Amino acid sequence: MTSLADTFLADLDDLSDEEYDEENQNSEEERVDDGLEQENETDELYKLKLDSLESVAKLSQQPRYNDIMTRVRNALEESRSKALEEGDASAAALPPPLAGGAVEDDPTYKLLVGCNRLAVDIDTELSLVHNFIRDKYRPQFPELESLVHNPVDYARVILRLGSDLESAQSVLDDLLPPAQIMVVAITATTTVGKSLATDQFEKVSAACNLILTLDADKRLVLDFVESRMTQVAPNLSALVTSDVAARLMCAAGGLMALSRIPACNLTVLGSKRKFLAGFSAAATTAGSGALGSLTSGSTAGAQGFLSACPLLSQAPPALRPKLLRVLAAKAALAARVDASGQDPSGSSGSRLRQECTSKLEKWQEPPPAKTIKPLPVPDAEVKKRRGGRRLRKYKERYGLTEVHKAANRVKFNEVEEEFMDGEETIGFGALGRSSSGRLRQVAGQQKQKLSVKAQKKLKVSG
Repeated sequence: MTSLADTFLADLDDLSDEEYDEENQNSEEERVDDGLEQENETDELYKLKLDSLESVAKLSQQPRYNDIMTRVRNALEESRSKALEEGDASAAALPPPLAGGAVEDDPTYKLLVGCNRLAVDIDTELSLVHNFIRDKYRPQFPELESLVHNPVDYARVILRLGSDLESAQSVLDDLLPPAQIMVVAITATTTVGKSLATDQFEKVSAACNLILTLDADKRLVLDFVESRMTQVAPNLSALVTSDVAARLMCAAGGLMALSRIPACNLTVLGSKRKFLAGFSAAATTAGSGALGSLTSGSTAGAQGFLSACPLLSQAPPALRPKLLRVLAAKAALAARVDASGQDPSGSSGSRLRQECTSKLEKWQEPPPAKTIKPLPVPDAEVKKRRGGRRLRKYKERYGLTEVHKAANRVKFNEVEEEFMDGEETIGFGALGRSSSGRLRQVAGQQKQKLSVKAQKKLKVSG
């Protein structure tokens, strides 16, 4: 039996264990509460940061952006001024010749590479600002982001609509296709959103203006790159035109990066996700140019920049996918030729374009006419066509005599002589006719040449 002292000590141990568990539980709850408070504070700080446009759009504040855009504007102004001085409007598109040596060391090429990288950064900035506008404008018109997916069109629609959603159909005539305008107008009248405050709408308007500025700067960069493509990539420009070559080069990040892309990936380079929003593809692409928007996926179907090549637009719709694969393979070859600097005259690109044109003309040629063959004789046995000594001997042994040939010969409009052989009637044909010059047809003696083996047997027996 345990003593009273042992029982008392055991109770003290149990009490100490319970107190320790309660202290640990309380400390853990305090830590969890502190963590939740810190997370709430960080979320509030993050929301405050995202509430300002400057915290989201940082590209236009960078010195590299301003430096490249200044150099691009100056280069385009110099080209225009030279064109006006010379009195030739086409001279504005002619770039100055590249310096000798490697293409990578030329300052114009370095500026083009910087423009390509800047174009990619502008696309990223456009998506960030687009998300900022959607978050801010969603309380007023939440359905608009599912109807207009292009960031530039989305910003233009918001600037046109403003706070008055009832006049959507009258103010969006020149921005969207008719079918899309109808959907937006009907949805605007039945939306569940509420009007934004003045300060919130001013932030949205500033973000929309920033998207339009970025889009204009990207157009300017692409115009500059396009004007210099005939010198940097003459073969690729001769194959797919300079504007498509500039888009491919900007999307790839440079001429060297474009030369490393395989032909199977060139067909989808620059393609965007296709949104139909309940109506046909013809309605969604209506109003867009031959090349589509610079910042959206309004190119033909789900294809990339190569689908804007004039050679594809001239082809029949059934042959365009096939021609697109051929054109992508030729474009990959032309980009590698330009990257290595093998043909600065652009003759290789012209030759590749002529090959694509010849293939397209070959595919469009009608099939050759089928030759009409006579029908075979029904139930006719296939004759063995043999030749040589064995066939000659066979003909000599079993060939027709002159009597058989004359009996098988029948003259026209003359009655032949016949005789009855039992129930069978046999005609004489031309036998005994006066036209033969003979009174009687004599069967000639057929000479048959014996074989060597038969001759030996005949000699032995003799």
